[in-house]
Amino acid sequence: MTVVTDQMPHLKTAALGVWVRTGSRAETVHQNGITHLLEHMAFKGTKTRTARGIAEEIEAVGGELNASTSIEHTNYYARILAEDTPLAVDILADILQNSTFDAQELTREQHVILQEIGAANDSPDDQAFDLFQETAWPEQAIGRPILGTPETVQGFNRDALNAYLADRYRAPDMVLAAAGAVEHEALVALAREKFGGFNSEPAAPESEARYRGGETLRPKELMEAQVLIGFEGQPYKSADYYAIQILASVLGGGMSSRLFQEIREKHGLCYAIYSFHWAFSDTGLFGLHAATSQEDLAALMPMIVEELIAATQTITDEEVARSRAQIRAGLMMALESPAARAGQIARQILVHNRVLDPDEISSKIEAVTAADIRRVAHQTFVGTVPTLTAIGPVDGIMTADELAGRLQQSPILRAASM
Repeated sequence: MTVVTDQMPHLKTAALGVWVRTGSRAETVHQNGITHLLEHMAFKGTKTRTARGIAEEIEAVGGELNASTSIEHTNYYARILAEDTPLAVDILADILQNSTFDAQELTREQHVILQEIGAANDSPDDQAFDLFQETAWPEQAIGRPILGTPETVQGFNRDALNAYLADRYRAPDMVLAAAGAVEHEALVALAREKFGGFNSEPAAPESEARYRGGETLRPKELMEAQVLIGFEGQPYKSADYYAIQILASVLGGGMSSRLFQEIREKHGLCYAIYSFHWAFSDTGLFGLHAATSQEDLAALMPMIVEELIAATQTITDEEVARSRAQIRAGLMMALESPAARAGQIARQILVHNRVLDPDEISSKIEAVTAADIRRVAHQTFVGTVPTLTAIGPVDGIMTADELAGRLQQSPILRAASM
């Protein structure tokens, strides 16, 4: 286990947690959802603490516990007063090494997650994003929902949870991170004392992601269509990581972005539209999301294509400077939060095996030019296989093949590729 700290001596509080290099991507098809279920069950009782006792013990000192599961990482964290750091570490170590996975608690938590899945299925945008992920990476763990399915979730038992815990929670793949009023050596001593029960061999690597893209449309009686358009993006360690993040910001990262100004403000074709980029260890996904009515759908899609085309040719230094400032400001603002700082340094250890200095990140952001953005836009949008998903009134929507064809055949793009 790696121990990393970010000391903020002017504070009287601390945020700390355990981050594990495992997420839904590590699951087999029959295990889909077990990472998320395990995260829930960690708070349901250990050999010496009941579920209620865990909650009461941390809240008795004014602290809080929580956890989250993502595609590649799982984390368990606490926020406490600085003097209660030993208690928080003790509880985290206990729930990760001594959980009993009581059968009655398991049945109750499976029911809770079924309700969570139901709520997601009742949400058109949640459904659209699940379809988007699955269409980009079909028949792969990275493309499956983090929550799992009702069938898989109901099929897990205590043995399955213990087997997954032993297989994926390994000391080399875990980080104990803390930020705030913390002492590094004291936290190292606590880690040595409390976290001795994990396998010292790293877990097996996950399967390589194979982006495929394609199209998935789900007609449904809704007032608006939820539309997602995507392209293969960049992994964390790519030389173009910051360039594609800035591209997402220029296109749809705020109220001054191209998509918002042209499609929402100028033409009123949708209420919400934005772009984003998801990075993973070996792949990425660039996406655009819009919600629009049936009558505006036919006009919306060609206009989005026009903006993608324009991004390969006309992005300006002024736009890039504005987006660089937005990203840098977001980075610096996060440094004011102990919880955000702890999460940031933990993920950097898991991804880069070192903590990145904020000035180093800022310099990489500042080094990105408008020419870099246009090059990355061309590389991302032209001659590639798009991902298109939509749910709602989708009749007449441009197909993924039509989208790819328009991008490839544009005279502007042909000129750009000469």
